[in-house]
Amino acid sequence: MAKGKQDETWEFFGELLKERRESVGLSQGELGGRVFVSGGYIGLFEQGIRKPQLDVAQRIDEVLQTGGIFERTVRKLINKSPYASYFHEVAELEKVATRICEFAPLVVPGLMQTREYVRAVTVAANPFAMEEYVEEKVTSRLNRAQILKDATRPEFWVVLHENTVVTPVGGPAVMAEQLDHIAGLIQERWVLVTVVPRSAGAHASMNGMLRLMEFSDQPPTAYTETSFSGTLLDDPAVVKRAQRAYDLLRVTALSPAASLALIESAAEDFRRCASTT
Repeated sequence: MAKGKQDETWEFFGELLKERRESVGLSQGELGGRVFVSGGYIGLFEQGIRKPQLDVAQRIDEVLQTGGIFERTVRKLINKSPYASYFHEVAELEKVATRICEFAPLVVPGLMQTREYVRAVTVAANPFAMEEYVEEKVTSRLNRAQILKDATRPEFWVVLHENTVVTPVGGPAVMAEQLDHIAGLIQERWVLVTVVPRSAGAHASMNGMLRLMEFSDQPPTAYTETSFSGTLLDDPAVVKRAQRAYDLLRVTALSPAASLALIESAAEDFRRCASTT
């Protein structure tokens, strides 16, 4: 994947951080301790692998007495991002993840959405938005999905709740196309999908979507999201609890074969509905 201008700016951020840290004689561990992250995270910042959140950048400025250069850089990059501020780091992390495990209770995960499905979701949440805004959201989400076809693509495990499969987002024709797309991804082995049937009743992670990400050179993370905000979690104890919740979801779900059959059946139902309207 070619580097963009943002990637190059983050590399510059890391190089500058290393230079300023070494100029005051602090090790990565010592700086990390003063800004409440691990020394390993400082190393990841300096390599441009991990992007610091705004509050961490502000504390780095205070410790290194940089006059706010790191805060200004982070704010500039977040403002240029096509994603919501709370999702910006998640979008960066998924590029280097070796495994992504996601639970979707109501909406198809962004990495699997079709153009018309993205459009329908975006317009529903922003009914007065200009077309330029809608198209930007559509394009940025479709661009994210390219990681599934990269040579270094992550393993992508998805648990869908049946509500996600049967809710006609965008209408029957759009939904039929979306489910056909998911079935295609499964058949091409880009993703492994299972479905929690509505008959299963109560299940783990009933409060919303859950995403787990694993990496080759940094600790795993968990991400949860509501309609208006998201939280990236990296505390080991919290991530472990999230992983257990995901394991419980998987044992509640149908088998991969039964899940694919359900998805294909729902797609056919939507197709018949679309042809009669």
